[in-house]
Amino acid sequence: MQANQLTTYTRGDLTISSPDEGVVLKLATLAIAAAPAISANGAPPVGEYWPGEGGVNGGLFPGDGKPYYLIVPTGADAEAKLEFGSYGKELDGAESPHDGMTNTADLVETDNDYPAARFCAKFERDGHNDFYLMARREASFLEITVPHLFSKDYHWTSTQYSANGAYSMDVEDGWLSKHGKDNERLVRPVRRKYF
Repeated sequence: MQANQLTTYTRGDLTISSPDEGVVLKLATLAIAAAPAISANGAPPVGEYWPGEGGVNGGLFPGDGKPYYLIVPTGADAEAKLEFGSYGKELDGAESPHDGMTNTADLVETDNDYPAARFCAKFERDGHNDFYLMARREASFLEITVPHLFSKDYHWTSTQYSANGAYSMDVEDGWLSKHGKDNERLVRPVRRKYF
């Protein structure tokens, strides 16, 4: 190597340059092995596992006046194929397009049987038991931010539209559809992390 020649390694915004190739290789190896960056408020990048929070950071959802991160658990135990439930019965509540937590609470506090909501409300991970069935706007948001975390199929939301139907999100094509509550669809719990 000539005296003024630099060895350079570039990855994203990171550039390492030095006339000593050994130093560049050592620093590049450390950079590759480094954990993902954590933002000033402690959130990992969207799509990365959030240690101790029960899943992956699905992004900062605007909510209804108070933004929160949606946490999406992964693994076979975090997904089930179930009916929405209580076909022919319209619950007074569980119609919010954006508040899945309230919708789920309304569904599980009734005497009617809502298997999708109950599955999510009973889910636990990393010591957290505040999971719920996402609302339709939360599902649309996650279909944009972390679609790779979901099976390519329809997923129930907690937003009902009538006595016979509720909304579901097709993560493969991005369609928000209405389906009969007696149909089986995939179910994935989520939880909130306020900052």
